Amino acid sequence: MATYLDALLTGARRRVDEARSREPLEALRERAVDAPRGPSFHDALAGPGVSLIAEIKRASPSKGALAPDLNAPTQAAAYVAGGAAAVSVLTEPDRFDGSLLDLADVAALGVPALRKDFLVDAYQVWEARAAGAAAVLLIVAALDEPTLALLHEEALVAGLDVLVEVHDAAEAAAASRIDARIVGVNARDLRTFELDRDGFARLRGHLDDGVLAVAESGVRDPDDVRRAAAEGADAVLVGESLVRADDPEAAAAALVAAGRQPTTTPASGSTDAVGSEPR
Repeated sequence: MATYLDALLTGARRRVDEARSREPLEALRERAVDAPRGPSFHDALAGPGVSLIAEIKRASPSKGALAPDLNAPTQAAAYVAGGAAAVSVLTEPDRFDGSLLDLADVAALGVPALRKDFLVDAYQVWEARAAGAAAVLLIVAALDEPTLALLHEEALVAGLDVLVEVHDAAEAAAASRIDARIVGVNARDLRTFELDRDGFARLRGHLDDGVLAVAESGVRDPDDVRRAAAEGADAVLVGESLVRADDPEAAAAALVAAGRQPTTTPASGSTDAVGSEPR
């Protein structure tokens, strides 16, 4: 039976074919290398405490419309004013109501911008580079391992950092085999969109030493940030609560402040942080 993820990947492949028919890869690559390169996404997350990746997200398959009238650069500027280290931009148009124009508008602010989409082809890597992104998301569940390795290498060639997203121990091992430097644990199963709030803690111990660990999905408020810090997160990615906030700058600032509070119980060394794969 087809899943949410299957439908999203089918749409991604269709859009790649359509874009390639308008502009061949070689022409896109030439245009991309002339575009300004975004600041380092990796370095932005590597500071002390738990860094905030704040997300531009108008809708989702599980929740429908979240902020249909959101202005991407205005929202991103509020995040940055609140102390966000980087901004994630949903560019998937069919279920998330995003676009590459949003990515370009946010990147133009000079903030490290992540292209968050369902990447299946090198063409999408160079689209991100042309739009001024600093990084791209690669979802291990969406790719076979040779394609994962190929796209990871293509992103590095393009001068982009890569957030490699995993959901279980086997996917964490795949991220290790390609020497991923930034690994996100998504607590939401992209096949069913169900949320496992213990997913990050369960997988943190499966990540390689030295990687930047990002807690994705299920982080809504300062208490969630403090929990992620205790479980060994280097950064959190937050979307829904920020795009729905009346004051996104203040909401971002509260999350940033929570991430800067000292924690004495890092989960990466505790038995509670490791164990079996998510249910």
